Amino acid sequence: MKRYIFSLLLVLSVLGSGFSQKYGHLNFGNLLSQMPTITSAEAELQSFNDVQIATGEAMVKELEKDFLAIQAKKEEITPLKLQEYEADFQKRQQGILKYEQEISVNIEKKRQELLGPIITEAREAINTVAKEKGLSMIFDSSLFNTLLFTEESTDMMAAVKAKLGIE
Repeated sequence: MKRYIFSLLLVLSVLGSGFSQKYGHLNFGNLLSQMPTITSAEAELQSFNDVQIATGEAMVKELEKDFLAIQAKKEEITPLKLQEYEADFQKRQQGILKYEQEISVNIEKKRQELLGPIITEAREAINTVAKEKGLSMIFDSSLFNTLLFTEESTDMMAAVKAKLGIE
């Protein structure tokens, strides 16, 4: 009989500890925006974006300039040479279109290169704080409709910012 009572108490204590999990939340977007390294990364990304766009615009202007030059001399050029120019213009135009498609891929790669380590640092700090505070989960309150109600949840922003050295 004592064995059954002991077993029952053991089961109840295990179940009770399972229900006393602690949760936290923070706004991940706000955390990232407050990290000092994000400003320089965003500036570098914007600069990279500007260079990509300027290069594409230069390609278009060069094509337009060459096209207008050929149009001005159209009467003096043989039909065979005009066909060569037309083929060249089409090839260059396709090159510009391909470059425009590559811009978004290049920018996304650069974004991952610059922001990836910052996001990793923030996540590691969140994980460390969660373990230090004995939390089971930390929810991201920056996602729409993620937290509709929280009763026993702690805002972990201050603790994570402290772990990252952000004032």
